Amino acid sequence: MSVQQAYNAYKQNSVTTASPGELTLMLYNGCIKFIHQGKKAIEAKDIQNRNNNIQKAQAIISELMATLNMDIPISKEMFNLYEYMHHCLTQANIKNDSAILDEVEGLVTEFRDTWKEVIKINRQKQYSGDQF
Repeated sequence: MSVQQAYNAYKQNSVTTASPGELTLMLYNGCIKFIHQGKKAIEAKDIQNRNNNIQKAQAIISELMATLNMDIPISKEMFNLYEYMHHCLTQANIKNDSAILDEVEGLVTEFRDTWKEVIKINRQKQYSGDQF
């Protein structure tokens, strides 16, 4: 097995064994990665890579929107923010504007960091619950 095959198997295994919370965290990290790559492509004047990476970030935002439980009140607010980010990504792609990508990256980073804290708190509660 080559190193690349082993790495691909590891990535596949990490996705299939991740909890829903960890999968959401992976989506946020992927979105940040694609936004960052989109910014690099803008700097390099690489239109194709800019478009591809921004579209990948948009696909992740769309997936996050689709998985919201709209019975929970905060989901409606999150949906509106995701919708705003999706719109900004479209504008960044059309206008070739990395400043817009910076704004979206900041928002996604805040969501990701908050989500990390939620996972951490839940793990602490589970761990302390197991001791009783």
